[in-house]
Amino acid sequence: MINWIKWLVVGAVLLLSIAAAAVYTTLYLSLPKLDGNSATYHVTQPTQLSRDSLGHAVVNADNLFDAAYALGFAHGQDRFFQMDLQRRAASGNLSAWIGSAALDIDKNARFHQFEQRAQTVFENLPSKQQELLIRYAHGVNEAIDEYTTLPFEYIAAGMEMTQWRPTDSILVIYSMYLDLQDGQVKLDLARTALKDTFGDDIYRFITQQSHFQAALDGSELPLSDAPIPEYPSQFKAADESKNKSENSDTQAYNNRSINGVLPNDLARYTGARYADPRYSRARYTYRGIELPDIGSNNYAVSGSITHTGAGLLANDMHLSLRVPVIWYRTQLNYSDAGQNVSITGVSLPGLPGIVVGTNGDIAWGFTNANLDNVDWVALNSDTETTTVTETIPLPSGAHEYTMEVSEFGPVKTLNGKRYALNWVAHHEFAANLAIVDFGGAKSVDEAIDIGKRIANPTQNLVMVDSEGNTAWMPGGAVLHREKASYTAISEDEMRNNPPRPATMLPLVKNPVSNRLWTANARVIAAKDVSRLGDGGYALGARGRQIRDRLFEKDTFTETDFYAIQLDNHAQFLIPWHNLLSGLLTMQNVEFKPDLTYLNTWGACACDDSVGYTLVKHFRREVVQTLFGEILSSLDEQGVQSRTLLRGIEPATWQLIQNQPSSWLPKGTDTFDELLVDAYRRAKHKLLDKYSPLEANMDMLNWGSVNTLTVKHPFSAQIPLIGDKLNMAPVPGFGDTYMPAVQSTGFGASERFFVSPGHLDNAILTLPGGQSGHPLSDFFTAGFDDYATQAATPLLPGDIIYSRTFYKKEEE
Repeated sequence: MINWIKWLVVGAVLLLSIAAAAVYTTLYLSLPKLDGNSATYHVTQPTQLSRDSLGHAVVNADNLFDAAYALGFAHGQDRFFQMDLQRRAASGNLSAWIGSAALDIDKNARFHQFEQRAQTVFENLPSKQQELLIRYAHGVNEAIDEYTTLPFEYIAAGMEMTQWRPTDSILVIYSMYLDLQDGQVKLDLARTALKDTFGDDIYRFITQQSHFQAALDGSELPLSDAPIPEYPSQFKAADESKNKSENSDTQAYNNRSINGVLPNDLARYTGARYADPRYSRARYTYRGIELPDIGSNNYAVSGSITHTGAGLLANDMHLSLRVPVIWYRTQLNYSDAGQNVSITGVSLPGLPGIVVGTNGDIAWGFTNANLDNVDWVALNSDTETTTVTETIPLPSGAHEYTMEVSEFGPVKTLNGKRYALNWVAHHEFAANLAIVDFGGAKSVDEAIDIGKRIANPTQNLVMVDSEGNTAWMPGGAVLHREKASYTAISEDEMRNNPPRPATMLPLVKNPVSNRLWTANARVIAAKDVSRLGDGGYALGARGRQIRDRLFEKDTFTETDFYAIQLDNHAQFLIPWHNLLSGLLTMQNVEFKPDLTYLNTWGACACDDSVGYTLVKHFRREVVQTLFGEILSSLDEQGVQSRTLLRGIEPATWQLIQNQPSSWLPKGTDTFDELLVDAYRRAKHKLLDKYSPLEANMDMLNWGSVNTLTVKHPFSAQIPLIGDKLNMAPVPGFGDTYMPAVQSTGFGASERFFVSPGHLDNAILTLPGGQSGHPLSDFFTAGFDDYATQAATPLLPGDIIYSRTFYKKEEE
C-alpha cells in the first residue's frame, strides 16, 4: 500500500515536471531572435537594431523610413501583444479575446466608429506620414512572421496573431484619446444631467472654481459668492422613510448582546468597527469611486537657473501601470535633409517615432491639457437619425450592437432626450504623425512650429533647448470655439460653429520667472477660458505644489527635479487632518488610539503612516455622505457622475464651514455628528478590508493600503504561476493631490529628466522592462530602479545584441 502511494506521488510529480518542461519549452521557442542578419524588401540601406543590457532599442539607419521599419520590428518582437490590445480597445474587438465581460468596453469604442475613422485619417495624411506607417507595419509583420511558436498570451486565449495594418497605428492614437479624453466626453454629459435634474443653483455649487489655481500667468478665476443652495427636495421623503427603517434596526440591534456584552460596549472594548447600525448609515451608498487628482507632471526651468546654462525638463506621465509597461526605451539614429539625427526617449508600441524625448538640441514632454474638446448636441424631437448595426465578435458567436447616428455625430439617449456627440477625436484633423519632426528641431522656436502641427489628444507641450530657452503651448488637436460650453448645446449653436481645428492658441516662451509647470489643471490665462474651456481640469493642488517647489531654489539639477517628482508631502490634506484631529479630540476617550496615529501622521503619504490613511479615507467618506445621493441619482440616469468629483472640494468645505441644516441626513442633528459618523464608517470599512479579524489599526499603514502592484492582464487567469508575470509589489509612498502620484495600479509611467546638450546626466526610469516575454532578460530589467527611486541613465549602455537588415534584391 505504501509503495503504491509512493509511486502514485512519483508519477504525479513526473507528470507535473513534464507539463512544466513543455510549458517552458513552448515559452522558450517564442523568444525573439536578437542577433544576426536578415534580408528584407523594406529598407533601402543596411539598418541595425541593437539592444543594451536593459533591452534599450537602438536603431541606426540611413533615413527615417528605414528607422521606422526597424522600430516596428523591435516593437513586434517585444510588445506585439500590447499593440494588439491597443488596437482592439480602440476598434471594439476586445470581446473576441475576453468574452462578454468586455462587451460594454467594446460598445463604448464602437460608438465612436474609430475603425472607419482610422481609414479616413490615413487617406488624408501627407505621403511622408503614410509611408512611415507602411514601413513601420512591414517591420512589425516581419517580426511576428519569425515566431515559430505563438506567444503565451495567444495560446492562453486560443487566438491567432493577425497582421499589423498601417491604419492600426491610427487606432493606437485613438486608444490614447479614449484613455485621455473619454472622461471629458462623460463629464459634459454628467454636467448636463446635473443641471437638468437639480437646477442651476446645485449645478453652479458643485462645479464652482476652487482656490487651488496655478495658471502660468498667475491669473485667477473668480470664486463663487453665491449662497449655499438647499439640499434637493426630491430626496427628503425618501430620507424620512429610510430613517424610520434604520431607527427600527438600531433599536433591535441595541437590544441584542454578544456573550452578555452590548454591541456598543464590545466595539469600544476591542477598538474595532463601530457596531451600531447608525454608524454604518450614510445618506446614500455611492457606488462611484473617488476620481483622484491624477494626470501627469511636467515642469521646466530656463538656462539662467541651471548649472549648465541649458534648459532643464522633467516629465512624468501618470497612467495605469501594467505588464508590459506602456512606454518603450528607444534611440533612433538616422539622416534627414543632410543632417544626422539622434533622438532618445520613449516610443509607444504601435507608433513610429519618439513620443517624449530629446535630440540633444531640444527636449520635450507632455501632460494632458484638459482643454474643452467636446460638445453634446441636444437634438430636436423631429431630427432624423440613422441606425447602424455593429457586429462584435465573441469567442463563440457574436453580439449585435445597434446605435443611432445623426449629422452631428453618434447619439445617446438620456432621460428620453437624444444627444449627439461632437468630439475632436471624431474628425480627420485629430491624428497625424507630425511629432516625428521633433527629431530635426534645433531650437525651441523650431519645436514651437512643429507643436502647432501635431495632432493627438491635446497636451500641455513643454519644451527646452540647449541655449537655455523654455516654452509651453497646447500641442494637439483642439476644436475651434468662439465660446466653450460645459453642458449640451442646441443644433443651431452647432451649425453656427462647424467643427474645425483651433488656431491662435496661447504660447508662453521664456517667462520672467524662468519656470514652467503643468499638472493637468488650468495653466491657460483666465482670459482664454471662455474660448478654450474646461474639459475636466484637475483641482490644481498638485500643480500648485510643484510651482511652489520650483520657487524654493535658485538653481536646479536633474537630481533636484527628481526630488520634486517624488514629493509626497500631504499639503492638500492638512486642513482635513486638522479638522479630524479637532473632532476626535472632543471625544478623546473613544478615539485616543486614533489620535496617536493622527499625531504621528508625518503630513506625508509615507509607507509607515497610518494617520495618512485615516485622513484620506475620512475625506472620501465625508464627500460620499454629502453628495452620494445626488451623484448616484445621476448614475441611475446612465451618466458617470464620478467625473464631477474632481471639482467637489470647494462645495465640500463650504458645507463644513457653514453647516446648513438642510444638508444633514435625517436623524443627524449637527455637522459634527455627521463628520464623526463619517470617520467611524471610514475606519470600519478600512478595518473590514485590511484587518477583518484582529481589527489591528497598524495594518492600515499607507504602504500596505496603497501597495503598488504592476500586473499582467492575464496573471489572474493563469493558475499557480500567474503571479510570476507581475512585477514585485512596492509599498505605497505617494498618492493623489501631490507630485508623487501613485495608487495601487496607477502612477508615473516614466520619470524623465533631461538638459539638452548634457545627456550624460539625463535620467529615464520606467516601471517595468522592455519585453513582454516572461523568459526575456528584459522582462523586469529596470523595474528595481523604479521601485527604489533610483536614477536609470537615459542613454543606452554597451550593446549586447545586434540585428542587421539588408535590402533584399528584387527577384
